Amino acid sequence: MGSTSDKIAGKANEVAGKVKQGVGSATGNDRMRAEGAAQETKGKVQTAAGKAKDAVKDTVDRM
Repeated sequence: MGSTSDKIAGKANEVAGKVKQGVGSATGNDRMRAEGAAQETKGKVQTAAGKAKDAVKDTVDRM
């Protein structure tokens, strides 16, 4: 994936994970809450990867 794709997918996973956590908490479903937390973390990692790719590209472009 490109950096933009990573950042978009990452934000989507973060939001979906937060929603799952909220639904899991509201319904007392610990499994859904845990899945949501995992998905949110996955999203944060994807977003960070996209930002890292941008940083590397910017560094290479300045050379």
